[in-house]
Amino acid sequence: MTLTRRLVFFALLALAACGAPRASAPPAENRALFAPNFEDSHPVFFPGRRPARYPVHGIDVARFQKTIDWNTARRNGVNFAFIKATEGGDLLDAEFKNHWRGADQAGVARGAYHFYYFCTTPEVQAAWFIRNVPRGDMLPPVLDMEWNPFSPTCATVRPAGQDVRDQMRRWLNIVTAHYGQKPIIYTTPRFYRENELGKFDDYEFWLRSTAKRPSETFPGERWTFWQYSSTGIIPGIVGKVDLNVFTGSRAEWSQWVAARAR
Repeated sequence: MTLTRRLVFFALLALAACGAPRASAPPAENRALFAPNFEDSHPVFFPGRRPARYPVHGIDVARFQKTIDWNTARRNGVNFAFIKATEGGDLLDAEFKNHWRGADQAGVARGAYHFYYFCTTPEVQAAWFIRNVPRGDMLPPVLDMEWNPFSPTCATVRPAGQDVRDQMRRWLNIVTAHYGQKPIIYTTPRFYRENELGKFDDYEFWLRSTAKRPSETFPGERWTFWQYSSTGIIPGIVGKVDLNVFTGSRAEWSQWVAARAR
């Protein structure tokens, strides 16, 4: 066997051992959108434009959703997913890697979020998020800002609003520089109000409002995503899951993803 033939032979063996490369999912803005086949174990009647009237639906998940058949979930209307990645300066969500990989393989547009702690500097927390969330083919990162009543060490640490906003800016600036896109801010009505988050008029919001429309709980605030339920039931997902909608039309979704996903 000549040297050239040997090289070709061993190259073919290496390819066979590695398996054929997995075809990458198309860009998120070009992926098919599916209508929601969702149920809610505790549905709320929203006067005016109900969540069902929005065309683009998705979910957010964390370690509590241990079993997800992402292909089934996508076919039943999960067009995007925000996946919990990190918390504070040293906690990686136990299911992040599984969810991150599964959403990608199913062609679900995916983004990662960080749950903020006030017991660790924003610089440490931003570095931890960056260490665990890879760049590429993702929706904008999300900074989850809400009071944490569960931490045994941090539950009572509640800085003044100006300090809260300063810490947020520092985290946001570091993460923006790394990923090349501005994060989205997720928040709750109480946290938004007590810390005057309306002053972040240069950022997009993902708002939690499960009893009323966002226009009632966040008067005058614009939003890109609305989390309207924490008791959703979706084929392919074991247990309850948070339900969300995108603010615009299908065409606006494609335009938004093309402009904001990296």
